[in-house]
Amino acid sequence: MYESMRFVMLPGLSSASIPFIAIQSLQFHLNPTSTNNGCCCCCCSDPKPHQISHPEPHQHHPPSLLSLQTRSPSRPISAVHAPDSAKPTKPAAVKTTAAAAAAATAAAVEAPRGLEGKWAVDSWRSKKALQLPEYPNQEDLESVLKTIEAFPPIVFAGEARSLEERLGEAALGRAFLLQGGDCAESFKEFNANNIRDTFRILLQMGVVLMFGGQMPVIKVGRMAGQFAKPRSDHFEEKNGVKLPSYRGDNVNGDAFDEKSRIPDPQRMIRAYCQAAATLNLLRAFATGGYAAMQRVTHWNLDFTEHSEQGDRQDSTSGLHYDCSAHMLWVGERTRQLDGAHVEFLRGVANPLGIKVSDKMDPNELVKLIDILNPQNKPGRITIITRMGAENMRVKLPHLIRAVRRSGQIVTWVSDPMHGNTIKAPCGLKTRPFDAIRAEVRAFFDVHDQEGSHPGGVHLEMTGQNVTECIGGSRTVTFDDLSSRYHTHCDPRLNASQSLELAFIIAERLRKRRITPTSQFSPNSMGL
Repeated sequence: MYESMRFVMLPGLSSASIPFIAIQSLQFHLNPTSTNNGCCCCCCSDPKPHQISHPEPHQHHPPSLLSLQTRSPSRPISAVHAPDSAKPTKPAAVKTTAAAAAAATAAAVEAPRGLEGKWAVDSWRSKKALQLPEYPNQEDLESVLKTIEAFPPIVFAGEARSLEERLGEAALGRAFLLQGGDCAESFKEFNANNIRDTFRILLQMGVVLMFGGQMPVIKVGRMAGQFAKPRSDHFEEKNGVKLPSYRGDNVNGDAFDEKSRIPDPQRMIRAYCQAAATLNLLRAFATGGYAAMQRVTHWNLDFTEHSEQGDRQDSTSGLHYDCSAHMLWVGERTRQLDGAHVEFLRGVANPLGIKVSDKMDPNELVKLIDILNPQNKPGRITIITRMGAENMRVKLPHLIRAVRRSGQIVTWVSDPMHGNTIKAPCGLKTRPFDAIRAEVRAFFDVHDQEGSHPGGVHLEMTGQNVTECIGGSRTVTFDDLSSRYHTHCDPRLNASQSLELAFIIAERLRKRRITPTSQFSPNSMGL
């Protein structure tokens, strides 16, 4: 039995964002042996420092690219954590395991095989960067960037390394990743109760999955930095009025008027402050006893109404980490092999996610993984699939086989949300719970078929009692949508639906555990 859990907060990078704004996730881990009742931001079971991580650029803009696109290439990127490059780094006493891990990652971020060239914190400037806002006043932008450069990092490099180790366990089928949180965080709904509710539902889901799978559950939250969103259309039109699209609260406002839609760099400072405050509260919840397993019966479902700037070089390893999040990911719109987002990510040592739809070519995926993880380090790459149930059964097997043939080690994760968005008769976007469940089922079926490991799930969800996704045991209908439709972007599972899905996944994990045919050897993975 797992007696304690630790909580880790991870700011993340979305497909459109690279810096701190892109950092949007948080993780915590269940400990199978420790009797320590405290929780830390990390998902580790053993007592280690808290950690923070962020999601992929789902389509979120990295603070680095977002904020530094107009800066002089000669200026250092403060968001990449690193010691003064002019001073050689001589870490005092570093454990052998940490040194070995650092060495592997250092090699991984040098020059990945051939065509990419040597990486530098500003080498992304030579690449095409998509989904970046155009700020009207460059002097204001420059002033904000200087201010953010002086701020302390949101997360620490050692936390990102610890997360990578745990994701490596998920790649080998020894742990399960639970990643969830808002599609887009907002300034207006910044509230301690909202933060607590999402934290609590992740804890509850983690307990369910832990007992179903009898393995550690790595909990990663899309929190503390999910403020920037990539958009399919650059403009939005209503009643004949055409304005720039809303790109998240750290870029512009959601009100449909000309003033609100003008990108404002001052919003990045507010986003930083809100991310730091959120992580501070989450760390308090994690280490103050709230997340202790002894309190599991107290987590009741009572709802409330409801830049490069992060790129720094680690002084102990000499590696560059985006310290706006523990984990970063690149999205469907910004994963071009020769793009600025991929160029930025290949040089930072954070664990990375790649969002993959049914449009992904297997050979392209292999090339992308090779660029981002040339040393094939376990835990470095998480593949987040978002296809819809039927496409999952057709397309995912080809991706798994291609990755296996290449010998690459990755963690396979299902995002059953983005491939199942529809428009309700009332005009609001929604997602049917049955379609979400069907995609999760297809994800497990394909991995059973291919002899690979289903490493986790990535959900857009909230601890609040919203009505944004239809269906579930407490049925939400089309008519119910408008009653509590609070999302600033895409529809989220509410607390009840999230827990229901956790029980469904836990049962599938239990069946894999007790069914001999579901026990795969490393050779079946191509390792």
